[in-house]
Amino acid sequence: MSYTIKLLPSGHAFQAKPSQTIVEAAIDAGIHLPYGCRNGVCGACKGKVVEGKVHLEDYQSSVISEEEIKNGMTLFCRAIATENLIIEIKELAITNNIRPKIFPVRVEALEQLTHDVMLMKLKLPSTDQLQFVAGQYLEFLLKDGKRRAFSIASPSHESSLLEIHLRLIPGGEFTEYVFKEMKEKSILRVEGPFGNFFLREDSKKPIIFVAGGTGFAPIKGMIEESIQKGMKRPIKLYRGARVLEDLYMDALCKRWAHEFSHIEYIPVLSESLSEDKWQGREGLVHEAVLKDFISLNDYQLYCCGAPQMVEVAHKAFTAQGL
Repeated sequence: MSYTIKLLPSGHAFQAKPSQTIVEAAIDAGIHLPYGCRNGVCGACKGKVVEGKVHLEDYQSSVISEEEIKNGMTLFCRAIATENLIIEIKELAITNNIRPKIFPVRVEALEQLTHDVMLMKLKLPSTDQLQFVAGQYLEFLLKDGKRRAFSIASPSHESSLLEIHLRLIPGGEFTEYVFKEMKEKSILRVEGPFGNFFLREDSKKPIIFVAGGTGFAPIKGMIEESIQKGMKRPIKLYRGARVLEDLYMDALCKRWAHEFSHIEYIPVLSESLSEDKWQGREGLVHEAVLKDFISLNDYQLYCCGAPQMVEVAHKAFTAQGL
């Protein structure tokens, strides 16, 4: 048994199993709907149910209001069809058709970059190769059936050794295991790639990257991929952190800005310490962007970080012409 999901305005249709979210069914069908987290916390997949009913799984209440739900809006990464549907959401024009797959990986290296950020390098089997676009993410498949999503920090031409940046979440079972117990050569299972947070190369607009914390990971991959491809679109990289120590891989960002004239690096600290001897920008990273641009209409902007940061930044950037 399955339900037919018809998309507006594209007119495309696909089938959804009773156990699948709309986004999961679209991925299986090769249909490119916008989504980010698949956990109901980012709001990228928000759209309208024009006809039919859905069951909405757990989600973050700040992402969609009760009033929006009453008016037919939903989060398609958490919505499960209970009958045939007509939905309204803009389908993405993506030329690649990379399907997620499950595969084993070996933990090749673990390097603690700060007190709460770990760099993990994952080795794929020699007989396997992951196709992905820089900026996408993987999901670790845990033994209890749970999943944990982390962005790939590598460019796609380095697909045999994947780089992941993990922030330690106090009380977080998986990240505490990584920091305290995981050993190199451990074997893990992952699925991916997922997500449509990647560089749109069909535009000539200058690029603004805004990264908070480990939101730097996918942006790092996109910048390295753009360099490898010889792209010369002007890039401004804004990185937000609380104190200087939190700006991990700061030297790499400075090297990009030194070696490539089209890349500018703007680090921003919100709570710099006296011992940091900080002489750079201060405040919230998205506010630094707002101060630098009267209008964002002529720019292509990519923002990644904690959901609350992205939500606040999105509203502010939209109000400033994005």
